[in-house]
Amino acid sequence: MPHRVAVLALDGLLPFELGIPARIFGRSLEPAPGNKGAKLYEVVTCSVRPPGPVRTDSDYAILVEHGPEALATADTVVIPASYELGPVFEEGRLTEELAAALALIRPGTRMVSICTGSYVLAAAGYLDGRPATTHWSSADHFQRLFPQVRVDPDVLFIDDGDVLTSAGVAAGIDLCLHLVRRDHGSAVANEIARRTVVPPHRDGGQAQYIHRPVPEPQFATTTAARAWALGRLDRPILLRDMARQESMSVRTFTRRFREEVGISPGQWLTQQRVERARHLLESSDLSIDQVARDAGFGTATSLRQHLQAALGVPPTVYRRTFRRASADTP
Repeated sequence: MPHRVAVLALDGLLPFELGIPARIFGRSLEPAPGNKGAKLYEVVTCSVRPPGPVRTDSDYAILVEHGPEALATADTVVIPASYELGPVFEEGRLTEELAAALALIRPGTRMVSICTGSYVLAAAGYLDGRPATTHWSSADHFQRLFPQVRVDPDVLFIDDGDVLTSAGVAAGIDLCLHLVRRDHGSAVANEIARRTVVPPHRDGGQAQYIHRPVPEPQFATTTAARAWALGRLDRPILLRDMARQESMSVRTFTRRFREEVGISPGQWLTQQRVERARHLLESSDLSIDQVARDAGFGTATSLRQHLQAALGVPPTVYRRTFRRASADTP
């Protein structure tokens, strides 16, 4: 049966964030010709009360058709942000209604928060002694309210196994794509990212960039250079060659690239090559040496170093672990 995801809709919710799990998980399909594979997840939205309207932070309510009993059937529970958390936000304690709903969740269920949904996880004790993140503007308050949580205010999301937290809004998309990639591999995650028209991968440790001003609109971008580089990841790519694709100096190109992407061209290239290597390890029987060459790392040693730094495991372990997990997934 599909992995069941329950999304908990709380009063004061942000409609955009509430829709992220349905958009990412609900559209994830088994790889198949014509992309007609079976759904990999079943997504249900529930409330802490019986079915009925739930207030949003906008000028409309959302009709939720499932009550808290849906939490008892979930394999993963996602808690999006809300602007009406009351004592959860002010005192770090759950309301009786919310505590009763969360008590229905089975032990071992994967818990996920988007933005300030992390307050609910912390108040329920899920984050005690664990690393976690939340929206940068709430990080100091969150740490004061929950001193037992190891707060990292700078990252996009944190994967701590069965409990995952993310920063605001778009970081929720990153985290959901990360979970699809973790559950079913990069091919499935990349396909849903392409259909959603979002970047297929932003590393969780990437900064939230809270101090970087929004750049002035530019006529020239680095889009063509990135597309050019993606088409030749298996070959050496120099910074000056990327700059030449946009007819820019290296200095101008580097500055413009950081403004648009948020990281340096070198960091971006490494990320893309790691993603390419992951895809090859998951979907092919190529030797580690060949994967290293095709991904642009050149040697197996270089591939091992970069994969270890990015994922914490060497290529052979990643391939074996992913294939074992895929074989065990119903």
